[in-house]
Amino acid sequence: MITSVAELLITDGFITRADRESIEKLSATLGQAFIKVALNFGYISRKNYERSLINAGITLNEVREEEHDSEILSKIELKLANDHVALPLRVQDGKLITLMADPTDQLFIDFVRFTYDMEPEIIVASDLEITWMSHRLLGEKYVKSAVFELMHRDPANSARVTFTSKQLIFLFGLVGIICVGLVLNFKNTSITINVILSFFFLIAISFKLFLALVGSRFELHQAVTNQEVRDVVTEELPVYTIHLPVYKEDKLIKKLIWNLQSIDYPREQLDIKLLIEEDDDKTLNAVRNLDFPATFEVIVVPFHMPKTKPKACNYGLHFSRGKFLTIYDAEDIPDTDQLKKVVALFTKLPDHFICVQCSLNYFNRNENFLTRMFTLEYSYWFDYMLPGLDTLDIPIPLGGTSNHFKMENLIELGAWDPFNVTEDADLGVRAYAKGYKIAVVNSTTYEEANNEPFNWIRQRSRWIKGYMQTYLVHMRDPIALYRKIGLKGFLGFSFFIGATPITFLVYPLLLIIFLNYILFDLSTIRTLFPDWVLFMSIFNLMVGNILMIYVNMMAVFKRRFYELILFAVANPVYWMLHSVAAYKGLYQLIVNPFYWEKTNHGLSKMSSPVNVVK
Repeated sequence: MITSVAELLITDGFITRADRESIEKLSATLGQAFIKVALNFGYISRKNYERSLINAGITLNEVREEEHDSEILSKIELKLANDHVALPLRVQDGKLITLMADPTDQLFIDFVRFTYDMEPEIIVASDLEITWMSHRLLGEKYVKSAVFELMHRDPANSARVTFTSKQLIFLFGLVGIICVGLVLNFKNTSITINVILSFFFLIAISFKLFLALVGSRFELHQAVTNQEVRDVVTEELPVYTIHLPVYKEDKLIKKLIWNLQSIDYPREQLDIKLLIEEDDDKTLNAVRNLDFPATFEVIVVPFHMPKTKPKACNYGLHFSRGKFLTIYDAEDIPDTDQLKKVVALFTKLPDHFICVQCSLNYFNRNENFLTRMFTLEYSYWFDYMLPGLDTLDIPIPLGGTSNHFKMENLIELGAWDPFNVTEDADLGVRAYAKGYKIAVVNSTTYEEANNEPFNWIRQRSRWIKGYMQTYLVHMRDPIALYRKIGLKGFLGFSFFIGATPITFLVYPLLLIIFLNYILFDLSTIRTLFPDWVLFMSIFNLMVGNILMIYVNMMAVFKRRFYELILFAVANPVYWMLHSVAAYKGLYQLIVNPFYWEKTNHGLSKMSSPVNVVK
């Protein structure tokens, strides 16, 4: 048996003596095993570690089928097993069968002798296999906390209950009133409904235009200059946690690694967690097969419903140690100086600012019609709408990635709601209601725009369903919400979060009336709706569409995407896709509210842009 993994790696030429000193220093600081630090901070690849063991006559064992004793497992904490990538399983022939990635980890061997009063029988296994076993066997209390913590601490803000009794009474009462009205006076009731819907549509679109115009004048008073980034003292940078929640993203793992390695931040101060679901063998095997060093730690999320991204992130919080925390998706390409910009901005902001939102945009914007429309949408959303909300001090619905939190305040808020499928939009509202503020910074994360219609609809239906969930949760007590966030916040929340799904649901109804009136000239419609009603509805529909086309045209200027400006005219067609997604989201809200529809990534054939400091 080898006496030291460090010496073995040096002998084989995989690390230097200077590397060994750095690893040992970091190992002592973090309380983690030497091999865990070496693997997770990019000093050595897993393939090279396996080669070193083979050279020493040691092979890695398959251990998932190994038997375990619950009494033995009850004496070890998951965090200790995770930090040392080692796990005692059972007693056999007077010895304790123990899985270890580093058979020379003397600290853990001494722990076994002291705790169990017996010698370990070491089975050497892959760190990933031991991590998988440890979290599956010991992670129950952590995953239950991830699922139920917010619900127990703040049930009023949990989406575990989709519709409250009062909301159901209101909705069924409204439907009943409409039905009675249609029976008693079909014509006048229909006219009333038509007028309300068409005016609502126009007002909701006008509000978005107003936000965009306000945002267009917003010059990012939270902007961080290049000089401020250069002035950041590297030695004083805090530990920064990055969560990478993935599910069946094996094709993107290599790309993800390279994107992370381009981040301009000291690797010893990065705490990167790759959050993999227990049943996701594809992604775990992709990590195992990497033949170059990786700069992240794998955390295996034990199975527990709902299987959602916020649940995985909540679980990862138990093992995170950063002062700040952000989330990136598997295909994300953040600006290389993004973390330093955020740290610099937080030092300038008052203490009640607890989150910084970066812009999101797409690297494959010119791939096809769908990606062009998606890029226009994201450009006006993050470059105009969110700055408009920020300027007017209205609750900001956070994007799904690249929102950077102060860790202690995130935990204070109860972190993410695992039952809400747009967990970050909900978290932005909860933060605002508690008096916290969110800043918008001049940094962009590039993503892959959906280039396939059915995949797009799956993603968008989840987003719209999540907006419905968020609105239902926070409107359980409208009066209390009004008192918390004030009139401006209440109206902003209602027209931005609440009205967005409704406009998508209303749009095809108004469009059907318009098409019947223009194309078919049906006498039935003229009998049902007087000309003044039809003219007003058509006017509202046309003006609403013109306003959204104008907003989409505005979107190209800040980023100089001038080649997309003519595609803004196609926004009415793009909105029909939104309507399809909205009705699908509404159906799922009723029958399967917590279902997280998987969005497939890695479909684009366009290469990523060169990531440069901006």
